[in-house]
Amino acid sequence: MNHPDFTQLRRLIDNAITYNDLDLAKKLASHGLNMSQEMEVLGEQMFFRAQLEIIDDNFDNAIKYLDNAIKYNPTDGAAFNDRALCMIELGRIDGVLRYFDKGIEVEPDYETIYHNKGWFLNKLGQHCEALDLFKKALELDPNRAVTYENIGNAYENLGRMDEAVVAYKKALSLIDPSFEDIKKQIDFKVKRLSKT
Repeated sequence: MNHPDFTQLRRLIDNAITYNDLDLAKKLASHGLNMSQEMEVLGEQMFFRAQLEIIDDNFDNAIKYLDNAIKYNPTDGAAFNDRALCMIELGRIDGVLRYFDKGIEVEPDYETIYHNKGWFLNKLGQHCEALDLFKKALELDPNRAVTYENIGNAYENLGRMDEAVVAYKKALSLIDPSFEDIKKQIDFKVKRLSKT
């Protein structure tokens, strides 16, 4: 578990990165780094340094900071999660599931880990397993638009188009209106699948 003063800030950064608002993500991560330095919380300092490296696509450096974040706070599920994502970005697939699983073990109420492990399994063609993880993420946060979008992707991969459309529509109903490009992409999927 991460330091309680940083929980909401971490969620905002995660959301900004998810929806590709990297300027906002960088601003929030810099704020988190400054705050963690003032409070002298080393694990959080390492975590926020890693976020800045992730935003700049410096995944090797991010992994080094995440390893230190884990060293200072071995119950930081988000650090395990982000390390797994950095490994994926670098094409280092071996061990990714171990990091997701460790993150779930140490922070079982952190929905993002279930979501990201599901996303990864969906990419690997394990669509049913991915759906189970997405559903667990929604148990923890039922208003997570990106998870509904990924459920739609998994259903589409399984050939279950009607269920995919329902999931995509749910994502559209929950997504922040300011993310117009993402809304257009999801709306396009709904229209494309509705024609079949």
